[in-house]
Amino acid sequence: MSKFIRNNKKEIFVKHILDMQQQIIVTVEEIESGEKFIKDNWVREEGGGGLTCILNNGKVFEKAGVNTSQVHGKLNESMQAYFKTEYQDFFACGLSLVMHPLSPMVPTVHANYRYFELYDEQGKVVSQWFGGGSDLTPHYLFEEDAAHFHQVQKDICDSFDTDFYPKYKKACDQYFYNHHRKEARGIGGIFFDYLKPTSQVSSSFLLEFVTALSSSFTASYLPIVLKRKNLHYNEEQKKWQEIRRGRYVEFNLIHDKGTLFGLKTNGRIESIFMSLPKTVRWEYDHKPEPNSEEDKLVQVLKTPKDWI
Repeated sequence: MSKFIRNNKKEIFVKHILDMQQQIIVTVEEIESGEKFIKDNWVREEGGGGLTCILNNGKVFEKAGVNTSQVHGKLNESMQAYFKTEYQDFFACGLSLVMHPLSPMVPTVHANYRYFELYDEQGKVVSQWFGGGSDLTPHYLFEEDAAHFHQVQKDICDSFDTDFYPKYKKACDQYFYNHHRKEARGIGGIFFDYLKPTSQVSSSFLLEFVTALSSSFTASYLPIVLKRKNLHYNEEQKKWQEIRRGRYVEFNLIHDKGTLFGLKTNGRIESIFMSLPKTVRWEYDHKPEPNSEEDKLVQVLKTPKDWI
């Protein structure tokens, strides 16, 4: 029997994301050996708030953000139309993190795990769903790192349903894609949205699945950081990292649904844009040298690849 069956899903998930936030912060601060996160509690006027935690100018991470939020209130008309619902009252909570490393040899990572409820006028839950996932954005491609990142998430998925990994891996490849560039943002991971209970799948099962996935974040990413953080790099490689970061910014500002939701529900701007890197560049019509390490990455980004 699931350990969650007799518990309130909202309370359990809120506690989980707060615990995960602190665990990730402690682990990253250990890697940084002295650098600390700035912690900023904020309140949303319409209801709820959150805790934004930012590390700047670290020895390993140029910028890292690990945020939690719990917001509630009423959806405006545009968001009702977006969700295709007649209901207005909502609650949303989530853990969102982005880590931009100093070294171009260490990949950027993004992860987000969230839970959403809609209520009728009597306060009864009429709809609930989970969303999230984690994806990797390298600047230089180490195929064994990509395989490790995917394998950790596949192992978790397979322990719940062997259909999950191929389905959510494909969804990730399709979602984190810069259509205007005709290339992926990175080498993917898994992504899911509107994961709702059905007659075959309980909300308790989905809760366990999402909490297990989010708990695996450090195992999927930090071994890569430790392996690559001391590799030598030069000024040209740093420049390439900043060009690739430009593509990251383009996706977040043009295509990302989380950014859209935050802006349309009067979310906290500093927290919404914490995902943007500290340094970035755009160079007109930049193309890497054919057959270079930079070109190798770009070629991989043009067509989804099976890493396992």
